Amino acid sequence: MSSAAIPPPGATRAIPPDVVARAPQMQWVLSAAKRVATSHIKVLITGESGVGKDVVARYIHAHSPRAHAPFVALNCAGLSDTLLESELFGHVRGSFTGAHRDKPGKLEVANRGTVFLDEIGEMSPRMQALMLRFLENGEIQPVGSESIVSRADVRVIAATNRDLPKMVQDGQFREDLLYRIKVAHLHIPPLRERPHDIVGLVEHALGRSGNACTFTPEALDVLQRYPWPGNVRELQNVIEQVISLACGDTVNVDDLPASLVHSALGRVMPSRERRRQIADDLYEALVSGQYDFWNHVQTLFLNRDLTRHDLREVTRRGLRATGGSYRALLPLFHIDGSEYKRFLNFLAAHDCRIDFREFRPGNGADGGQSQGFTRSA
Repeated sequence: MSSAAIPPPGATRAIPPDVVARAPQMQWVLSAAKRVATSHIKVLITGESGVGKDVVARYIHAHSPRAHAPFVALNCAGLSDTLLESELFGHVRGSFTGAHRDKPGKLEVANRGTVFLDEIGEMSPRMQALMLRFLENGEIQPVGSESIVSRADVRVIAATNRDLPKMVQDGQFREDLLYRIKVAHLHIPPLRERPHDIVGLVEHALGRSGNACTFTPEALDVLQRYPWPGNVRELQNVIEQVISLACGDTVNVDDLPASLVHSALGRVMPSRERRRQIADDLYEALVSGQYDFWNHVQTLFLNRDLTRHDLREVTRRGLRATGGSYRALLPLFHIDGSEYKRFLNFLAAHDCRIDFREFRPGNGADGGQSQGFTRSA
């Protein structure tokens, strides 16, 4: 038996998070999560951004023998290799500018507990190799140290919205690392595929807010028809927005965001719509004007509800539509023409630039844009 099964003196047990699971798909996920929790095996949780992968990870930890030890979460997206390595393995004093003292990493802090690695598909090949080495022997070598300084007994739960097997085929993710983290696999379906959970999620959000207002059946019906590209996170944000602006104790269809109502009622949705990438819905929302690039897409990205992969895919779809012209993306995405440089700088700063030449007819000329997008395409 692992030492993690013996709680240290005075330790308090983690409280399981509230999980709404009225839909059969989510009931199965929770049932499987509880069975998996009793062991110490590694778990890979997949699903689109915003479906609640972190909540299921906490649910597993709270029902596991490690529930008295720390649960430490780390989002692998948005951190450079150096920062991510330091966050995971720690660093020693003087290892880089600003390292004024030794600092333990998340893996050491979570000893005997659980580490949740969100968006593990965003790890670079180098970080994948370092993570694989740790999973094989539990050894921790801080940044700047020339030797192994400690070992950690942690359970790793990883999550991603990427297709890791395809990334393995494309040479973007290590196959041996995938085998290590995917001992048990839980897939959380998107919210549009489990509309039965929406009413429960609305009630849960209202309960958390302490607001006594109610939604009319017509308003709930609209919420169930909407495709929810941002999944549960988007639903929570909409509920907070609606109840803060509602005039009375009852929320009607007119109290819902107009873009949401238009999207829900303006198109026919099959009861078993095909599973789509979040970029598909984002692209449609941008082109239709339902989403504003800066107020919606940028905000979702900076809040880590979107990954670089999502933003690249939205850009790729736009370039395909414009024949590779970045400047033509502005009217397509309803971005003001004066914000061209801001748009390009945003993509460049977050490594989301796509080579426009692959979308040009024939070989095409680069128009002076391939080197920093200094001229319009």
